[in-house]
Amino acid sequence: MIELKPLGHIRTPFSEKFGIPRQPGLAPAARATLSLEEPYRQPGVFDGLEGTSHLWLIFLFHAQSEEWQPKVRPPRLGGNDKRGVFATRSPNRPNRLGLSAVKLESVDNQDFRLELSGVDLLDLTPILDIKPYLPYSDCLPQASHSFATETPEPLKVRFSQSVQEHRQMNPRLATLIEQVLSLDPRPRYHQDSRSYGITLQGLNVRFHVDEEGVCVESLGEA
Repeated sequence: MIELKPLGHIRTPFSEKFGIPRQPGLAPAARATLSLEEPYRQPGVFDGLEGTSHLWLIFLFHAQSEEWQPKVRPPRLGGNDKRGVFATRSPNRPNRLGLSAVKLESVDNQDFRLELSGVDLLDLTPILDIKPYLPYSDCLPQASHSFATETPEPLKVRFSQSVQEHRQMNPRLATLIEQVLSLDPRPRYHQDSRSYGITLQGLNVRFHVDEEGVCVESLGEA
C-alpha cells in the first residue's frame, strides 16, 4: 500500500471547477499561495529556490470522483470525440494525480510559503510534491501531440456598463477575469449565447459569449 501525505493545501482564486483554465500558464493573473504544513515546515526546506523561475506541482484532484473511465471526452475535441485517458490530462484518472507547471513569484522562508502565478488548480487542492522546472530537460521544442497542437485562440473580453466602475476599482481582479474568460470556459457542447456564472475570488461573475467575444454582464457576491 502506498500512502501519500500532502505537503500543504494551495489557496487559489478558483472555488469551483467551472472556469479553471484547462492548462497552467494560460491565465498569468491567477495568483496562489502554497503554505507548507507540519511536519514539512523545516528550516532550509526552500533553500536554493530563490533563483528558480518555475516549479512543477504534483497534486491530487481532490474534488473528483474516484471512479475513472478508460476513454474520456477532451475539450479540445469539442467534448464529443473520445480518446484514451492516458492520451489526455483529464482529472478522471485511476490515481487522480495531476501535474502543473507554475511560475514562482516569491519565497517566504520564515512562514514556509510560496507565492505562485499562472495556476490552474482548485482552491484547497492537496499538493503532494514540489519540484523545480529545469529548462534544459523539461522544455522539449520537438515534442508533439496528436490533437492539442496549438495554444487556444483567446476571445475578446468586454465589460458591460454596469460593471465598469467595479472594474476600475479593482484592476487586478479585472485582469484575472479577462484572462480566464478569454479562454472560453463554457462546456464545448454548449457553444451558445446563454448566460453563465463562475466564481472568482468570492465574486459571482456572470457572462455570455456572442459574435463580438465575451461580455461580462455583472459581478456579485458568490
